[in-house]
Amino acid sequence: MKPETLNFFDKVYEVAKLIPFGRVTSYGAIARYLGAARSARMVGYAMNGSHGKNVPAHRVVNRKGLLTGKHHFDGTNLMQQLLESEGVVVIENQIQNFDNIFWDPLNEL
Repeated sequence: MKPETLNFFDKVYEVAKLIPFGRVTSYGAIARYLGAARSARMVGYAMNGSHGKNVPAHRVVNRKGLLTGKHHFDGTNLMQQLLESEGVVVIENQIQNFDNIFWDPLNEL
């Protein structure tokens, strides 16, 4: 990967590390915060590569609150289990009360 891509990934990881326990954000919200609004997919790629970096990737979901990245976690339902251990209710891969627990770095940082 190009150095600027890795730098972007590092910025994504730094934002993701700030997501509070029991809250979630979206790929697009992180991208917008980083001034790259059209780069939500790149944020997803960063989350896919975050294993072993102490990044709470389970707290990053799609804009509708769906666990679209769950297949990148070890185990069948690890992403859901991690969220539920933080008090987040997930039914059929959909976060419940999404608007109430959504964390937008643009408004929170």
